[in-house]
Amino acid sequence: MALLIDGKEISKQIKDELKQKAAELKSKGVEVTLAVIQVGDDPASSVYVRNKKKGCEYVGIGSLSYELPGETTQEELLGLIRELNGRRDVNGILVQLPLPEHIDEDTVIRTIDPAKDVDGFHPQSVGALCIGQPGFVSCTPAGIIQLLKRSGVEIEGKECVILGRSNIVGKPMALLMLRENATVTIAHSRTKNLKEVTGRADILIAAVGKPKMVTRDYVKKGAVVIDVGINRDENNKLCGDVDFADVEPVCSAITPVPGGVGPMTIAMLLNNCIESAGL
Repeated sequence: MALLIDGKEISKQIKDELKQKAAELKSKGVEVTLAVIQVGDDPASSVYVRNKKKGCEYVGIGSLSYELPGETTQEELLGLIRELNGRRDVNGILVQLPLPEHIDEDTVIRTIDPAKDVDGFHPQSVGALCIGQPGFVSCTPAGIIQLLKRSGVEIEGKECVILGRSNIVGKPMALLMLRENATVTIAHSRTKNLKEVTGRADILIAAVGKPKMVTRDYVKKGAVVIDVGINRDENNKLCGDVDFADVEPVCSAITPVPGGVGPMTIAMLLNNCIESAGL
């Protein structure tokens, strides 16, 4: 039976470590504060924002919340970001995505000071990751590295296939796996002989956004399977990109949905906030 990689448990370990670091910083007179901006009232975004606030509270760092109406103009949003960039009492700035259609996400991301870009989305952060320089790393891929390491999964020398090439997960994930000395292939919707490609993977990371797309015929026997997807199935039940019931009997370790990768994203965001304060 496959090892179930418990993201809830591992994220709690990380948050407990961060709680200690936050207390150390506080004892030196350093207060850590995350500013979270949400534009509009997308229900999923509201859940994420609420969880981020809870996470800040748990580890003992401050959070500022800016819940702006959906009709907020791009210039108003950029003005707020510039104000937060200049505030010495704010260490991290996070703008919850997606944004309303009239606001350009790229412009917003580029306006955040890279030193406060705790999401790791700024081109400077991404460029630093590409050339191995210090900088903030996108939270979901960073969380996956922690899931693997803390579950005793050897990465070095392993064949890793990443299904999906998004800027938020697929591309930074590939760079992080390279940094850990894996041999990396990125597969996507135009990849030929997809099952053949994924079937070579010792570590398969699925981030395509298609419910239960990955079945056992995509998976090498004994592979480690990480499911980044959060979807709804035909019964409106939460599910991942991996057909868990079909794949679990053939792999050596697997993340569930929910309770796998999801909790790690917030843990790594909090980690980035603490790092931004320079412990």
